Amino acid sequence: MTHDHDALLSLFDHEMRERARPDGPGVRVERTADVVRQVGAASDWNGVVWSAPDLDAVRADAAIAAQVERFTELGLAEFEWKLYAHDRPADLGQRLRAAGFVAEEPETLLVAPVADLPTTVELPEGVRLRTVTDAADVELMARAHERAFGSDWSRLRHQVLARLTEAPDSFVGVLAMVGDEPVSSARMELYPGTGFAGLWGGGTVEPWRGKGIYRALVAFRAAIATERGYTYLQVDATEQSRPILQRLGFTALSTTTPYVYRRTA
Repeated sequence: MTHDHDALLSLFDHEMRERARPDGPGVRVERTADVVRQVGAASDWNGVVWSAPDLDAVRADAAIAAQVERFTELGLAEFEWKLYAHDRPADLGQRLRAAGFVAEEPETLLVAPVADLPTTVELPEGVRLRTVTDAADVELMARAHERAFGSDWSRLRHQVLARLTEAPDSFVGVLAMVGDEPVSSARMELYPGTGFAGLWGGGTVEPWRGKGIYRALVAFRAAIATERGYTYLQVDATEQSRPILQRLGFTALSTTTPYVYRRTA
């Protein structure tokens, strides 16, 4: 286990990006000399997860054009190039925009050794946590997410249901409940053979924010990651969650920006 910033970033790039595994049933990873990409159905996440660290300007433009061609021939209306701040060439983002990609909000890549994180769950009165076990629970996750973030959860609903039914050992879903009402939801994706598990979600509905539910969800999942032998937890954090996670022991390694290509015809 390492705490060194550069060594940890290098490990993440190698294990989670260059050696990426399919993130769910029915998807596959394709590798070329200069990129690693994931492809699946329209309801899956499709995109580029890694590009060669020695990518130069000429090869970058060729790689971008090749990805547009590949995803177009697959009949997909959109795909994402997941760009990290340390990726090369330094102007790769500009080259993606010139090719028709649109940059969305950047997030901070945070990583923490599981052993350094709190695992004691402390909840406000009236709130309880429970794991997601069936399709009805997934609907509760969707309700909490849509209320917390104001965004549609239909694509994630498909992905979570597929994980829960076809690869349950690679997924942990958790709900924060007040009575029969979900007030927060989160999930953890497990990547066997990497030492990493990823934290996702964690949105809390407005009346229950600032009461420690988000921290409790992190501790709950950290305890499970510990039990299952994972070494690191990884988060792509928004600016709302980043300060909380850093106070809990996460370290910022880089930033990541989704560059999305959408076909217009």
